[in-house]
Amino acid sequence: MLRGLLLSAAVLMAGLPAAAQDAQTLADIRSELAALAGQIQGLRQELVGSGANGLRAAGGASALERMDTMEAALSRLTSRTEALENRINAVVSDGTNRIGDLEFRLCELDANCDIGALGQTSVLGGAASANPVTAAAPNATRAAAPSLAMNEQADFDRAKALMDGGDYVGAAAAFKTFNETYPGGPLAAEAAFMRGDALKAGGDTTGAARAWLESFNADKTGARAPEALLKLGQALGDIGQKPEACATLDAVTIRFPGTGPAGQVPGAKAAIGCP
Repeated sequence: MLRGLLLSAAVLMAGLPAAAQDAQTLADIRSELAALAGQIQGLRQELVGSGANGLRAAGGASALERMDTMEAALSRLTSRTEALENRINAVVSDGTNRIGDLEFRLCELDANCDIGALGQTSVLGGAASANPVTAAAPNATRAAAPSLAMNEQADFDRAKALMDGGDYVGAAAAFKTFNETYPGGPLAAEAAFMRGDALKAGGDTTGAARAWLESFNADKTGARAPEALLKLGQALGDIGQKPEACATLDAVTIRFPGTGPAGQVPGAKAAIGCP
């Protein structure tokens, strides 16, 4: 009986890395590790309590040695899981702080920006929070995409027509009005992105950077997100914010590896002079 239990514990240990890949959260993995450690402790107590006959039946002194090895491996895995969780929390906190800092820096560079009117900073990987340092749950459920409001598509098309016709000032104003009229709508990220393009074409690089940041914050996993982040990094370099520009461009390759914008990052970093 004890031999079979020890064998089962060894099999569980061998299969742990594969099981960890399928776990939903690091907290789940840590819970499983703790449960497995408890089972091994129980086996040890049962083995010791069975006396010499039970010890011989389980394989002799080597059974205790195998249990020591498994417990040491569990301890290492638990430590690595906790370290990984701490690193993820640090990345989330740092990334959220960087986005909030960028919002304020860009606002300070824009004479028409009201710092007091800045919205909440969206926590990376989660929902908006008044405190950007507080990390959101990593598996936050994304809300269903809202449907188009009445006249929303028509208003967007009118702004786009101005853009296509070369009226960049008019297009930027129209896209700004659009997002004020339909806040959080399904076209919000696209409207902010195109407003950034219009402002850039009209010579307002700082305003363009704020618009691309707004586009990225509106949908961090959308089709426009990689390009919005790339253009934000390039714009930050153009206005002399080199450290922020380099960090933003690095974020493109980290968040969106293998995409077209990620492929443009090396050239963009070279143009800015990033290390």
